[in-house]
Amino acid sequence: MDYITAKHLLHRNKSTEWFGTDHTMNIYRGCCHGCLYCDSRSSCYQNPDFDRVKVKADALRILRDDLARKAKPAFITMGSMSDPYNPFEKDLQLTRHALELIDAYRCGVAAATKSGLIVRDIDLYQMIQEHAPVICKITVTTADDALAAKIEPHAPPPSQRLTALEKLSGTGVFAGVLLMPVLPYVADSAENVLSVVDSAARAGAKFIYAAFGVTMRDGQRDFFLDGLNRVFPGQGIGEKYRKRYGTRYYCPSPKAKELWEIFTRRCQELGLLYEMRHIVSAATRNYEDRQLSFFD
Repeated sequence: MDYITAKHLLHRNKSTEWFGTDHTMNIYRGCCHGCLYCDSRSSCYQNPDFDRVKVKADALRILRDDLARKAKPAFITMGSMSDPYNPFEKDLQLTRHALELIDAYRCGVAAATKSGLIVRDIDLYQMIQEHAPVICKITVTTADDALAAKIEPHAPPPSQRLTALEKLSGTGVFAGVLLMPVLPYVADSAENVLSVVDSAARAGAKFIYAAFGVTMRDGQRDFFLDGLNRVFPGQGIGEKYRKRYGTRYYCPSPKAKELWEIFTRRCQELGLLYEMRHIVSAATRNYEDRQLSFFD
């Protein structure tokens, strides 16, 4: 485990559009899930050794000091650049201790992960939820464990993630699914999308938020496309991307409109929230007396 220096753990977001959060926190840097499509590999983030997980030295003290300086309680995103529940977290417990601080300073938290380890901290999410919003987001790009093993080779399988979602939801924690990215030519079938939606509903999800496409940037694009050609040999998927998208940043599925229609229809049938404003409203409505603290 490598340790790197950091001056601050909490960074103010430019807007609260992403799940209503106003701050971002990453205790870890890099990720060992090996997902082919991960945008955090991009050159703009200046982390060339992305597959090696690093820890920000003295992270808990820095976080405590950052929280103590806040005049109002923050609503904090975890998991935007690295998974807060990577395998090292099982022993280091830095995410768990960070949640204890978040609770002590009466802040809210929105965590995103592909790991079932999140259920270890159900007690803390329940405690935080007593006074501030909690949103637990489990990323599921496909319900097919075999397909996931190709595009997310070192991440826990979707079946385990959905089991974690069921445990979170069963204890009253506000939890749902990130269905993103939905990879063009790989996972953008109606069958795949509906399978994820149905699986999320069975697991008790409150919401499912989708993006029918993928992002590509310098430093990540070649890794992604070469990886697609490697795990789907003879199908020329990388060449299809290069021909259709070139150097574009956001690359929507050719079926995006069709998928959105069937996705929203099924979500409505199953009572799942799928629009950001409705998800944020549902997660924060019990804290209306503190809304100005979170969103001004």
